[in-house]
Amino acid sequence: MTNRTVLITGCSSGFGKLAVNTFRAGGWNVVATMRSPEKEAELTGLEGVLVTRLDVKDPQSIDAAFEQGAAAFGSIDAVVNNAGYGSNALFEQSPDASVRDIYETNVFGLMNVMRRALPDMRERGSGRIVNVTSMAGLMGLLGNSVYSSSKFAVEGLTEALALEYKPLGVRIVSVAPGAYLTTAFGANTDNYIESGDPQLVEHSQNVRDHFASIVSGGTPQDPQEVADKIYECVTADEVPVHNPVGADAERLSGLIDSLPSRQAFVAAMEQMLLPPAG
Repeated sequence: MTNRTVLITGCSSGFGKLAVNTFRAGGWNVVATMRSPEKEAELTGLEGVLVTRLDVKDPQSIDAAFEQGAAAFGSIDAVVNNAGYGSNALFEQSPDASVRDIYETNVFGLMNVMRRALPDMRERGSGRIVNVTSMAGLMGLLGNSVYSSSKFAVEGLTEALALEYKPLGVRIVSVAPGAYLTTAFGANTDNYIESGDPQLVEHSQNVRDHFASIVSGGTPQDPQEVADKIYECVTADEVPVHNPVGADAERLSGLIDSLPSRQAFVAAMEQMLLPPAG
């Protein structure tokens, strides 16, 4: 194997597990982290892969994972912040506990991991960090407002840190996947679409039915595209700070860039996404 090592969060399923296999195929050592490694069977025992516990809300587990990875493979050259948590709900349908849990995982948990990784990378003068966000971090996604706001926060944080740390040799970028609608990729999602008063429930359902009618019928996107983009962002010499992936996310990004103002984009989304009145 190589002496290059990547630590990836959220590897029990979805993009994280695909990324483990993608990096391994590229000759990297992988610290594959998850909250319950004792349940993992597919990755455990693979050459060049260390499966270990990491809960992004538990700084002690983060320290332990980095220490175990360094003991097994040497320095951690790259980090992929993939662990995430979602919610299908209008804002008023979102319980306070769920809102705070989304931010604790998607924002503060991601910060916890970067706080652990950055000092070592800064001292070495090299390193890559990839923050996995979402198409919902590029647009205010109605029906997923709290989740969308958390991903906007990470996109903004990534952009600022990319500027802060580039002079120190550390590259920080985001990967924003579009819609990859499989069970495995929606596992960590709460649903509160039937919560609230009758008006709220009806409005929530109308919003979702209209959105489903817009996106239905297309060719399903291959989630391996996301793992490949993550790998590219770690290994390529130069990559953009923001990296939408998937045909829908790339179209959305192109639309944002083509319109004269953010308000023009919001108006276009209103026309497209809001259900007809009455």
